[in-house]
Amino acid sequence: MKVFICGIIQGSISDLAVHGQAYRTHLRHLIATYLPGAEIYCPVSLHPESIKYDDATAFRVFEESIDVARRSDLLVAYLPEASMGSAIEMWEAKRAGVKVIAITPLEHNWVVKYASDAVVGSIEEFEDRLRDSTVASLLGRESTGPKAGA
Repeated sequence: MKVFICGIIQGSISDLAVHGQAYRTHLRHLIATYLPGAEIYCPVSLHPESIKYDDATAFRVFEESIDVARRSDLLVAYLPEASMGSAIEMWEAKRAGVKVIAITPLEHNWVVKYASDAVVGSIEEFEDRLRDSTVASLLGRESTGPKAGA
């Protein structure tokens, strides 16, 4: 199973800067714990200095990421605020039949509503949905990793 992690990187920052990316480590850990054997793709892990890429390289990496999103089984999008890149990845993944889970308070945002199969309000709620097998059911699987108290 291939899982694509997307989420806010620059968001609405107008300078050459990024939002904190620690959420990606937490999501990778949760996915590895509850979806054992999942192949996890995280563009920031593969391209930590992408903000400094020249335009040609950045465009190639962006297109490659979108292609990987389309070929995944699950896309998990962390969106504490809007992210244009994540919106494109979500939309393209959904159009390709990939299951999409958004972690966001933006439940009324049209991209979130129409490009997601499930919306949860926090990473903690995402973990709860992994633990109670909601995510497994969404993926057509019997169960996921450890149960509560394990």
